[in-house]
Amino acid sequence: MTDRPLTLMAVHAHPDDEATGTGGVLARYAAEGMRTVLVTCTDGACGDGPGGVKPGEPGHDPAAVASMRRQELEASCDVLKVSDLEMLDYADSGMMGWPGNDAPGSFWRTPVQEGAARLAELMRHYQPDVVVTYDENGFYGHPDHIQAHRITMAALEMTDLSPKVYWTTAPRSMMQRFGEVMREFHEDMPEPDPAEAAALAEIGLPDDQITTWVDTTGFSGQKFDALAAHASQGENIFFLKMGKERFGELMGIETFVRVQDTTGAAVPENDLFAGLR
Repeated sequence: MTDRPLTLMAVHAHPDDEATGTGGVLARYAAEGMRTVLVTCTDGACGDGPGGVKPGEPGHDPAAVASMRRQELEASCDVLKVSDLEMLDYADSGMMGWPGNDAPGSFWRTPVQEGAARLAELMRHYQPDVVVTYDENGFYGHPDHIQAHRITMAALEMTDLSPKVYWTTAPRSMMQRFGEVMREFHEDMPEPDPAEAAALAEIGLPDDQITTWVDTTGFSGQKFDALAAHASQGENIFFLKMGKERFGELMGIETFVRVQDTTGAAVPENDLFAGLR
């Protein structure tokens, strides 16, 4: 036996991803005495600038945006009681097809083995019992999310560690409910065109393919406040408009697919640390 605490490592692409996808489990497991390590791969410089100004528009200063988002990330980590924040500081690649994809130093352009070697070093240092990242499509096709998945899986192969490994996902039933709530808050929101609707319908997984359902309802207030720390990013405003109660109803369960396990814990499971404690 060892005195080393059980450790969760979440590998995310941008500042604010930690709050939307894993804010609940980070807060819950910190409260339960686990060490929680967040690795953020990019600087977030392709995010919104002051007033919602977008990359390439007048007034968007990537360096200033990156600095602002670093401060927001640190505030979010304080809210979620994250034990350790590690930033790889690759340049944000932007959405698929943006010029930033191929910019020098962009995360998307970085050789997978290079990023994986840096992450493997962190894994050896922290020796996580559980590792969480995105699936091979980065959940919705964002290049930096896809790259985070790639370097995480490659880093695991570089180490002799055997943690439980999970990919974030969402049940299709929740995605449908999410769409209904969005229309409730945006009555004038146009119906998506058929191609867009078909793409949206492919996000997430059928409920019966999800292995792990973690109840984080008791920590949804912290998750909401962590997201509020990233209020400079316009896509977060929708969540904040809900208020904490509605937010908790919609976002209080976090779901995952278990892709690596040596514990033999039965699935479906309700705890990322099932079989480890």
